Amino acid sequence: MADMERLHGGPGAAGPLAAGPFAAAADGSLDAAAFDEVVAFTSELIRIDTGNRGGGDCRERPAAEYAAERLAGAGLDPVLLERTPGRTNVVARVEGTDPGAPALLVHGHLDVVPAEAADWSVDPFSGEVRDGVVWGRGAVDMKNMDAMVLALVRAWARTGARPRRDVVIAFTADEEDSAVDGSGFLADHHPHLFEGCTEGLSESGAFTLHTGPGRALYPIAAGERGTAWLKLTAHGRTGHGSKPNRDNAVTRLAAAVARIGDHEWPLRLTDTVAACITELAALQGLSVDPRAPGTDLEAVLGKLGPAAALVEATLRNSANPTMLSAGYKLNVVPGRATAYVDGRTLPGGEAEFAAVLDELTGPDVDWEFHHREVALEAPVDGRTYAVLREAVEHFDPHGHAVPFCMAGGTDAKQFSRLGITGYGYSPLKLPPGFDYWALFHGVDERVPVEALHFGVRVLDRALRNL
Repeated sequence: MADMERLHGGPGAAGPLAAGPFAAAADGSLDAAAFDEVVAFTSELIRIDTGNRGGGDCRERPAAEYAAERLAGAGLDPVLLERTPGRTNVVARVEGTDPGAPALLVHGHLDVVPAEAADWSVDPFSGEVRDGVVWGRGAVDMKNMDAMVLALVRAWARTGARPRRDVVIAFTADEEDSAVDGSGFLADHHPHLFEGCTEGLSESGAFTLHTGPGRALYPIAAGERGTAWLKLTAHGRTGHGSKPNRDNAVTRLAAAVARIGDHEWPLRLTDTVAACITELAALQGLSVDPRAPGTDLEAVLGKLGPAAALVEATLRNSANPTMLSAGYKLNVVPGRATAYVDGRTLPGGEAEFAAVLDELTGPDVDWEFHHREVALEAPVDGRTYAVLREAVEHFDPHGHAVPFCMAGGTDAKQFSRLGITGYGYSPLKLPPGFDYWALFHGVDERVPVEALHFGVRVLDRALRNL
């Protein structure tokens, strides 16, 4: 098919929602149907198996068509776009009340990581709703957020509410692999669909992190480490396994991999991480300037308790060996051996990373980028972050929003090519003991119904106030 299709609402496309464009803004922007729909949409999206096994082994089209139909039912004009057949993306625009204001991008991915049913308590693609919880792969990462966005724009259509800024909605393919069929394709080949967008919201932020009795944090992502996936190759002399071989490719590679795995990367404070440490310390009654000469960061982190998890993985560059491949017979020394390393870089840390890899691999091992994406950092001292924080704390007055930097990355990297500054903001109010991070790519992924209701309320307030 062509790389772009349109899915129009039209008469009767989704009942009364297909009646036409949004009316004037209204105060009551959410109705009871919004809270029913966010649960139903989460469950129904989970039932569509979009497991991404890498290397192109995924088909997001059924989920994309599902999302597009519901956007069309809200009077929008979604387009479906594919680089590869079956790897479908959806983009639609909600017109704001101020045509002179910059647009806002809200994006979520449709693919999920695979799930082994034998490891789960429920069928991972059942979307079962039980005891106030929605179960299944994608309940947290990130069909819940996709459902919130769908429920919200449909509620706006029913109630006549409109945001101030244009809101561009994008549901993407391939985020769980290289994004080449998803946000990368959209940014490189369809930038006109994001005209005017200056900021974006997506996954991995504004969820509850309980750090002690009565203390709930809501980390808002204002940065991401860069992706630096590496391929290492060692060459040597092929020979019989019974004879000495000083040019053994496996030995050379193993030594380089061991050096990389053992390397202690130095501490590097980015603006986002420094702001996070300062705020977390203040919540503990401590006045800390993490950049002041003589500050013992390790000692400060020791006083933060469970909240230290927000910064521990983003104080340094990192490089973790993950895959090895060499040889074809036990008694043959191979002439070539390869390894893969998951590298991550802090904003501003790319040059240091490359120089250290040159040193650690040495003269006998070559390295190259297998996949590379930029590190990101967004302001935490401006109006946008203040609005995002206020919306969360409005609906949880006892909670505290804090900025943080993601250890990994999202589609915000690809959209940054268009000059779009990204924040991680998929709000969920979670009960104590609910380990949000453990459920990312984990077994028995699930999300409470009340958390989805909270998320819709927060998103509505944030998007309309932005």
